[in-house]
Amino acid sequence: MSTIAVAVSGGVDSLYALWHLRQQGHSVCALHGLFLPNQPAPECDPVPQLRLNCQKLGIDLHVLDLRHEFERLVISPFIAAYAAGHTPNPCALCNARIKFGLLLDAALGLGAEQLATGHYARLEQEAGRTRLAAAADSHKDQSYFLSLVPQERLAHALFPLARVHKDDARLAIAQAGLTVPLPKESQDVCFVPQEYRPFVEAGAAARGISLGGAGAALLPDGTYIGEHKGLWRYTEGQRKGMGFAWKEPLFVQHKEREGNVLRLVPRAALGMLGCRTQKANYFVPPALLPHKVLARLRYRQALMPATLSLLPQGGFALSLLPPQFPSAVGQIAALYDEQGRLLAGGIIEEITMCS
Repeated sequence: MSTIAVAVSGGVDSLYALWHLRQQGHSVCALHGLFLPNQPAPECDPVPQLRLNCQKLGIDLHVLDLRHEFERLVISPFIAAYAAGHTPNPCALCNARIKFGLLLDAALGLGAEQLATGHYARLEQEAGRTRLAAAADSHKDQSYFLSLVPQERLAHALFPLARVHKDDARLAIAQAGLTVPLPKESQDVCFVPQEYRPFVEAGAAARGISLGGAGAALLPDGTYIGEHKGLWRYTEGQRKGMGFAWKEPLFVQHKEREGNVLRLVPRAALGMLGCRTQKANYFVPPALLPHKVLARLRYRQALMPATLSLLPQGGFALSLLPPQFPSAVGQIAALYDEQGRLLAGGIIEEITMCS
C-alpha cells in the first residue's frame, strides 16, 4: 500500500485531512514544517498536541525545519515586493515554493507518493492532466492561492476537503475525540504578528532595503491633497486609513514610483480596465485557452468576465469590460472556466486604470 504524507499545520483543516485518510484505511504519515523565524511560545506551539493526536491515530509525525528556506523563498520576496511598490500575495508563493515545493520533496523522500493538505480545493483528471478546481465550499475555496502550483506538482497532491464544508470538518474532529492544536482560524499572513507595516519596516531595515519616503498625494487634475507617508503603505483601491481629508471619499488609483506620487480619485472615477502578468502557470496548453474567461484578481473577489490575450514572455493580458474595482501589482490573476476549473494563474505586473 502506498503511503500518503499529510501536511499538518495545527489547524482543524489539516487535522481533518489526516484523520479522514486514516479512517479510509490509507497508510499515512504526518509532516509539520517549522516556517516562522521565531519559535512560538509553549502555549502556541502546535507540535506537542500534534504528537498526541498522531499517537492516538497510530501515525508517525515528522517535524521539518524549513525556517531558512521560508525566509529566503517567502519572507524576503514579501519585503522586496513592498519596497518595489507592489502588494504581494505570500500565501500563493508559499504554496508553490514551500508546501508543494520543499515539503512535497520531503514527502517523496520519505517514500510517500502523495502529499495531502487541508486546502479547500478540488483536483480533476482530464486527458492525462491534473486540473485544479474550486472546492464545494465556496466560502472557503482556496484554489486561487494554489494557482501558481505547477501541474506536475499537483499530480502528487491530494485535497481531502474538496467536497467538505468547514462546519462538518469541525464536527468530525470533535466526534473523533481529537484536540485541535491551534483552534483559532488564521485570517492573515502567518508570519506577520499583527499589523504588516511595522513588520515590513523592520524587515527592510534589517536587509538594508529602502522603502522610499513621503511624497505628494494628488488628484488627477494635479490638486494637492496632502503628503503620503511612502508609496509602499498604500494599495490600489484603498480608501480607509490614508488620513486625507476631502469633501468626498478618495481611493488610491495609482502609485507613481517615478516622481513618488500617490494618485487619488473619487469612487466614480475608480476602475480597472485590465492587467498583465509575469510568466504564468498554465493548467491547459496556452494555445487551447478560450478568448473569453472568468477571472479572479483578488481573493474572495467574484469571478468577472474578461478577454484573454497571450503575451510573448509567457504571461497573459486581461481586458475587463465594464471596468472593475482594481486589483494591485503583486496580486494573483487566476483564470477559471464555467465549471470552476483553473485555466491559468500569474502574478500581476502591470494594471491599466481608467483615465
